[in-house]
Amino acid sequence: MQKVISLLFFVTASLKLSAQNASSSFDETVNSIFEPIIFYLDKILFFDVFAALGFDFGVKIPFIVIWLVFGAVFFTIYFRFINFSGFKHAIELAMGKFDKDGHEGEISHFQAISTACASTVGLGNIAGVAVAISLGGPGATFWIIVAGLLGMTTKFTECTLGVKYRKIDKDNNVSGGPMYYLRDGLAKKGWKKTGKVLAILFAVFATIGAFGIGNMFQSNQVVAQTIITFPSLDGYQIWIGVVIAFLVGIVILGGIKGIARVNDKLFPIMAILYITSCLVVIAINYQHLGTAVGVIFDGAFNADAAKGGFIGVMIIGFRRAAFSNEAGIGSAAIAHSTVKTQKPVTEGIVALLEPFIDTVVICTLTALVIVVTGLYNNPDNLTGAGLTSAAFSTVSSWFPYLLLPTIILFAYTTIISWSYYGVKSFDFLVGDACEKRFGSRIYATRLYQVVFLIITAMGSVLSLSALVDFSDMLVLAMAVPNIIGLLILAPEVKTELNEYMRWLKRFRIVSSQLYIEQFQIYFINEQTIFATTYSYNQTNCRIAWFWFVTRVFNSFAGSFYGKYCHAINRITCWWLKCWYFYCRKTPQS
Repeated sequence: MQKVISLLFFVTASLKLSAQNASSSFDETVNSIFEPIIFYLDKILFFDVFAALGFDFGVKIPFIVIWLVFGAVFFTIYFRFINFSGFKHAIELAMGKFDKDGHEGEISHFQAISTACASTVGLGNIAGVAVAISLGGPGATFWIIVAGLLGMTTKFTECTLGVKYRKIDKDNNVSGGPMYYLRDGLAKKGWKKTGKVLAILFAVFATIGAFGIGNMFQSNQVVAQTIITFPSLDGYQIWIGVVIAFLVGIVILGGIKGIARVNDKLFPIMAILYITSCLVVIAINYQHLGTAVGVIFDGAFNADAAKGGFIGVMIIGFRRAAFSNEAGIGSAAIAHSTVKTQKPVTEGIVALLEPFIDTVVICTLTALVIVVTGLYNNPDNLTGAGLTSAAFSTVSSWFPYLLLPTIILFAYTTIISWSYYGVKSFDFLVGDACEKRFGSRIYATRLYQVVFLIITAMGSVLSLSALVDFSDMLVLAMAVPNIIGLLILAPEVKTELNEYMRWLKRFRIVSSQLYIEQFQIYFINEQTIFATTYSYNQTNCRIAWFWFVTRVFNSFAGSFYGKYCHAINRITCWWLKCWYFYCRKTPQS
């Protein structure tokens, strides 16, 4: 509690000073500083490679989008579509079927996926999708889904490496993420200096980038939506920011365990709330659903020239998905690296679910809400969340009020998750020096957290658009060193995956054989009672026949279809039980 009070003292003191000086002149000064930097970053990250080569597709194709999509396609093919073949097992892992308390780490698989999803499922799913449809039409939705499915494999790759190269100190505190597998993984390949440079670049980008995408922008949008919904609160923006900072501070002081405990409660609530709201709108407009799907597919392949044609719509969809699920950015690997597991690839498989939930489910539902209500033509020239809110209001005038708690929850969980990403990146840069100078790394952590909370509150009253754009570009820049490392280390991930799949196959066969043996013991015990009451010969002939069928299925499944062995054995044993108890109910003459 003393830590919370201390942090609040610093935050409140800083906020009073900020509130007095937060004027338009201050905003303009800050913006003027960052605008030249943004200009050069834009030239690099959004450089049109095809235009430089002399190709004219009628639309700008940014380098960073090509880089992210290239990585996603490569990993999907290289790992033989693990995004589809591993989907069912990912759900089993996330639900804790293979969890063990003795494993090293700090949080469970479910808490890891909740924390990572909480950082990606945010205002971009509400406002960003609306922007994509405004620019590219309904057809952008199709390419958002495609990019989300491809991004699942990129997420699998980076999160597997995040766990493999993580560091665990004497107090069982875990540090992991791209910084560590870039430095240590590339050092194993003989590229020590290159790996160290890439790791430092990534950490710098993440440390600063967290202040924009995961902080100032989120608090600013929460306050803006609150004022729109409740105009009487206009003038109290700074105090709303103070409340947000206070609530964030309480959680982030507990580290990843505290953040995970909050996210594994809040994320399911906010996801269910938003998904249910979208389904209600879609259900009320069900008669337009078929038309909406047709419009989406038609717009994906037959877009008009005004929207850039086929290529233009595809790039808009891919860009929105890449910015939404952050596959290839590397941020999620920082959270996933803290999971309790002895097999790194298990967390990579769990991470497959993140782009699916964020992009394929939530972004698609947002798009369907806009399309089925007929607002995709945007007759009122609305922007961002305003278009989504207008689509919700077609159900009832009060329905947009459901967006407010959703936006608050989305923003809140994003802020606390990105605070951890920023802390770990900052710790990678200065943690060792801090420990040598002061005897503990905690001082670096607390310094970053205090600054993070101050900026969270300042974001409620300042309109530092250039600073936010600068931070966002740094987040995108994280993909450059990250994917370089992923491409180099991909063979290691493939080896881990193949070994794990062989282990899983053996595990399922052994589990199936144990199930058969347990049933056999149960069967013999029951048969002893059964034989004293009913005719032994006729009954045992029937049971022996079904027992023979079960063993044949077991041999066949184990020899040829190992991964289906367990399911086939359970089905045949279930039928054997049914027949056995049927015989018990039917006395023999």
